[in-house]
Amino acid sequence: MLGMDRSLGIDLGTVSVIIYMKGKGIILKEPSVVSIYKDNGKVLAVGEEAKQMIGKTPGNIIAIQPMKSGVIANYEITEKMLAYFIRKICGNSKIFRPEVVICVPSGGTEVEKRAALEAALQSGARKAYLIEEPMAAAIGAGLDVSEPCGNMIVDIGGGTSDIAVISLGGIVLSESIRIASNDFDENITKYIKNKYNLMIGEKTAENIKIEVGSAMEEEEELKTEIRGRDLLVGLPKSITIGSNEVLKAISPSLKKIIEAIKVVLENTPPELTADIADKGIILTGGGSLLRNFDRLLTEVTGIPCYLAEDPIDCVALGAGKVLDNIHLLKSGLMSINR
Repeated sequence: MLGMDRSLGIDLGTVSVIIYMKGKGIILKEPSVVSIYKDNGKVLAVGEEAKQMIGKTPGNIIAIQPMKSGVIANYEITEKMLAYFIRKICGNSKIFRPEVVICVPSGGTEVEKRAALEAALQSGARKAYLIEEPMAAAIGAGLDVSEPCGNMIVDIGGGTSDIAVISLGGIVLSESIRIASNDFDENITKYIKNKYNLMIGEKTAENIKIEVGSAMEEEEELKTEIRGRDLLVGLPKSITIGSNEVLKAISPSLKKIIEAIKVVLENTPPELTADIADKGIILTGGGSLLRNFDRLLTEVTGIPCYLAEDPIDCVALGAGKVLDNIHLLKSGLMSINR
């Protein structure tokens, strides 16, 4: 049986849910997907098992991704998903209900934030706190956010990119745009459809991004072979695609993310800009793993950009660390009890 203290830090992302448990570290990483029966709304599968069903289900079963752009798009399904994960970790005990810190994008509305808190409580949490994603990412990346100096974090998730300047335990300036890693996948799908009349699935687009995607032109172009459905004859077809083509496909989304980063830098107070130029910009989130993304940002901003040690887990790790210092960060947290 697990210990009495079951405090959880939850990164409720568009693509995946990552959960940190006090004293145990990251104990759950599952896709944010739920499969349900169409006729009665009953849950068939959650997480990895449900993800395997995307695009492959019979007519009476649908695979739903309840999070869109980092916020709850389907409240009921999100609640069921969270309840399933919390039960998986903590069991069915009504006595030892966990205290939860849940992360939300910095651009979320009050209604969206409240929905995340309510979902956590309805899922079995005793007490729920909210922390903004860039703050959690900064803490998870090991930055000392309580110091009176500027830290800049760029967190590129599946559905949102959060850019923030943090000082003295608070967010001084932030920008949250609903363009991120998933948009790269969509850009790739659209490009291949338009150029090659080839229809590919979400998984294939993601694999292309991981295998040959790059934020800058490669001297030696990487290539990969992909399969899809030829839209002209309706039969399977294979083509080879290279990293420079992928760059061309994802450029519109990349440009928007870079513009948002520039806006934050331009509006940052000069003293904090000096600190950032000194310490560099920290990159977190799965989207920051795009090949050469750190190099591109360093070139565009003139400020050194570094990939955090655990970019994908940073937000959940930060939420977990917050659990140990709730008293210090009370001002930056929104909470409700049951």
